[in-house]
Amino acid sequence: MTDLRLTLRIDANGKPLLGHGKIRLLEQIEETGSISAAARAMGMSYRRAWLLVESMNSVFRQPLVAARPGGGGGAGLSDDGRKVLKLYREIEKISRDAATGPLSDLCGMCEVP
Repeated sequence: MTDLRLTLRIDANGKPLLGHGKIRLLEQIEETGSISAAARAMGMSYRRAWLLVESMNSVFRQPLVAARPGGGGGAGLSDDGRKVLKLYREIEKISRDAATGPLSDLCGMCEVP
């Protein structure tokens, strides 16, 4: 049986805004307290992670990721970052629930190894 998975990408004005990769990065930053540790956990370069954070911070009214105060280094999600993460996961669940029947029908038509 073919295992289909629905992934969600949100575009704004024809450009990617959020997808499962950026959301995973936000979750890893929240978990590890560091952009570099989050990048390592995801197997990506620090530069790539930083560019993704920068791109997210530049399109939202408030930054989603901010340096932790106190000079000890690290980073964390802002309140808006946590809210964006929660909203994305909510939209993802609603989409997945709504697509269950059609995905099952589509799965029955596949012969993917």
